[in-house]
Amino acid sequence: MDYVCGKVIFITGAGSGIGRACAMKFVEMGAKVFTLTLKADELKETSELIASPNFAGVAGDVTDEATVKNAVASCVEKFGTVDVLINSAGIGLATPDLSETDVSKFNAMFDVNVKGVFLCTRECLKIMKPKQSGHVLTLISMAGQRTNPGAPLYCSSKFAARGFNSALADQCIQYHVKVTDINPGPVDSNYWGDRVVQRQKFLRPADVANVIAFVVNQPDYVMIREINFDNINFLIKDKK
Repeated sequence: MDYVCGKVIFITGAGSGIGRACAMKFVEMGAKVFTLTLKADELKETSELIASPNFAGVAGDVTDEATVKNAVASCVEKFGTVDVLINSAGIGLATPDLSETDVSKFNAMFDVNVKGVFLCTRECLKIMKPKQSGHVLTLISMAGQRTNPGAPLYCSSKFAARGFNSALADQCIQYHVKVTDINPGPVDSNYWGDRVVQRQKFLRPADVANVIAFVVNQPDYVMIREINFDNINFLIKDKK
């Protein structure tokens, strides 16, 4: 049964990667999608790719409180409500030598990966709680469960987001608002920049969007608290 069609889904970071793949997937499934995306040119590109009256959005920063409030209000004005929030916006910076790491990297990752999740979640909850229904999904990744010595600050921001979501889920159950951690392994996206990695062994953004769609497309009484997944080829150790 299709539980997605007609729902209003607010997605952050739909200018590329997983967020864009989610926007495309949900519009294809008959949902109405509104996004808060950092870069106006990327938002325009996503809009042109989707080319549907069921997609809209604004450019802005998830770490700015006023911007988030205005974006959620614009979504409600455009589509009437918010049924699902997908916190997809994120930033990851390698910090292989913590003793030489500038505090700006700490601030950047915690601002987007933790503060941004809080701000967007808070505004959407103001709509979900009164109607006693809703779903908050956050892209946390396996970095919130297993550490990486090359990225201790990124991992710590994701562990923080996971803790936030865990307590949020317990708090929101009484309002019939579901909360889900989405934990993919490495994904072939802009996150990696120019780093030399085995992208052919990574998940694709569309793979993650398909998993998120599966989680959202459940009856209202089914709550999946977390879902972990990887490209199996990434998990298989190379033979020497």
